[in-house]
Amino acid sequence: MSQTAFDFDAVSISGEPVSLSQYRGRVLLVVNTASECGFTPQFKGLEELWRDFQARGLMIVGFPSNEFGGQDPGSNEEIASFCQLNYGVSFPMMGKTKVNGAEAHPLWKWLKGEKPGILGTQAIKWNFTKFLVGRDGQVIRRYAPNDSPASIRSDIEAALAA
Repeated sequence: MSQTAFDFDAVSISGEPVSLSQYRGRVLLVVNTASECGFTPQFKGLEELWRDFQARGLMIVGFPSNEFGGQDPGSNEEIASFCQLNYGVSFPMMGKTKVNGAEAHPLWKWLKGEKPGILGTQAIKWNFTKFLVGRDGQVIRRYAPNDSPASIRSDIEAALAA
């Protein structure tokens, strides 16, 4: 049986173990986030998607990363507070995560292998790279950091309807 996004585990921003298997049958939008990035206002759009589509089966999962320009230097507690206070983030956030290199989280290694970026490069280039995963756990599409949450709304609707 081939691997799916639901085969991975992570640690929540509050330090609790999270099995992504609990999201089986839902559509996932997996995003690497940062609190001090030019794209940080995308938290607002992600929260809007979450509120609009959560009841229909969308699960957004944010993974803070400090790998790009040191733009998420805070502790998990500081990141969680920032996201809540500034953007009202209520979708699940995981603990700070590496998305590139030998120490990259296994989920991120798998996502990059399933949907490489432009010219086949696997590396995540910047904060707010997004992966849309279908209800079957397979990656549907990879989005660049400058693809706004609003711009992928129709793809999310299609995945939810599938």
